[in-house]
Amino acid sequence: MRDFVARVRWLRVAAWSAALALYGLLSTCSLRIGMMEQVQALGALRVATINSPTTYYEGPAGPTGFEYDLAHGFAESLGVGLELVLAATPTEALDMVRNGRAHLAAAGVVVTPRRSKEVRFGRPLLKVVPQLVYRMGRSSPADASRIGEGLVVPARSAAADYLANLQSQHPGLVWTESPDLDTEELLLQVANGEITYTVAPSDLVAINKRYYPQLRVAFDLTGAQDVAWAFPIAIDNSLFTPAQHYLSGLSERELAQLRDRYFGHIEQVDYLSAVTLATHVDTRLPRYREVFERAAQEFDLDWRLLAAIGYQESHWDPAAVSPTGVKGIMQLTLQTAKFLKVSDREDPTQSIMGGARYIRRLIDIIPDEVPHPDRVWLALAAYNMGYGHVIDVRELTRRRGGDSRRWVDVRANLRLLTQPRWHQQTKHGYARGHEAETYVGNVRTYYDMLVYIFGDAPTSPAGESDAPAQPEVQPDPLNIRTPVL
Repeated sequence: MRDFVARVRWLRVAAWSAALALYGLLSTCSLRIGMMEQVQALGALRVATINSPTTYYEGPAGPTGFEYDLAHGFAESLGVGLELVLAATPTEALDMVRNGRAHLAAAGVVVTPRRSKEVRFGRPLLKVVPQLVYRMGRSSPADASRIGEGLVVPARSAAADYLANLQSQHPGLVWTESPDLDTEELLLQVANGEITYTVAPSDLVAINKRYYPQLRVAFDLTGAQDVAWAFPIAIDNSLFTPAQHYLSGLSERELAQLRDRYFGHIEQVDYLSAVTLATHVDTRLPRYREVFERAAQEFDLDWRLLAAIGYQESHWDPAAVSPTGVKGIMQLTLQTAKFLKVSDREDPTQSIMGGARYIRRLIDIIPDEVPHPDRVWLALAAYNMGYGHVIDVRELTRRRGGDSRRWVDVRANLRLLTQPRWHQQTKHGYARGHEAETYVGNVRTYYDMLVYIFGDAPTSPAGESDAPAQPEVQPDPLNIRTPVL
């Protein structure tokens, strides 16, 4: 099998090389091979990308990421496969486009005037703000004129372009450009105190602050900047135009849903919460991890999802009791515990098994029209405020023109359940919807952090009927099989 795969890869490389050679031969004549012809000759869209939580990475369920999803969808629209060419930095991905090694770059590339002279940018995908980052406990400069020594950014990066522009206003501004380190590595060096400052886009800063909570933002270097795909500047429109049609065909709602899937919860947990989680991972979780894993295997869930729920509920404290009388690691009500046949809510094993059974049931009763992972977030909201209120808020979402299948639209209506004008129209009445919104965001963040800390794959495989060959969403914290209850 390996020999066969290697042979297929070799044939693809050979075909691509032959296409490039033919293009080079014909470029001196009146004939030229267009970009779409190159894609069709290869049988795949070759995309330069980077490993990044904002772009592309290998999750527990396979390839995933905001720009990966978009690139995979574009390749499907062309009727070809998707081949990823990994670059170390966005700048290297741009070089791959310029020298013909990739058809386009989908690599978190920020548009700058200098880059616009070297490549052709498509429709903006999102906006980010370049921020000066330092370590908590060190002095925070008020503006660019007060940045001292120790500022390091990736070589030929968008950050370097911003600093060059600022230097005309602040001649004393100095920095070092690293040819070897990317932005995330520099953020880690700032967190460890190895360098004093770096510049990073706001989305990457927010994500990394969850893992390195000592990171702080001094100020924004500029206003919001566009992130877009990059194409060769001197080639025909045969690929560029379909790409713009594909992206333009995605409604703002669809893009908003995709952004929410990857970025909608990244600022949910503050510094103290992140530090506390890291401490409890060492001091409390080892006592209960085996039970979380056993429950996850029995109910076809990711153990880190169960652990994230347990952490949000009780910080993994089996003796936790809320003011409303819910108890234990998974904070089960007395009524729910009786339904689940949990005799002792403060027994860690019973609580975790009961909580796993309950969230599994909630996931399974969410209507089939709701896709993953949205059905997971809706089930979490139900775990927090009751399934009846989830039915109500989905109906309110429909009435107000939203998509009740998508968490981003439902979430926007949760707070209506606290307003008499709206909750009086529902079957189940008042609910603290804002708390459910925070609850789901926290669980999502804790889940992401546990994935980052442990990095291991789910304990049981995904159900064959639900696992796509090419995942198009973020790692699904579930392994869907048949309903348990």
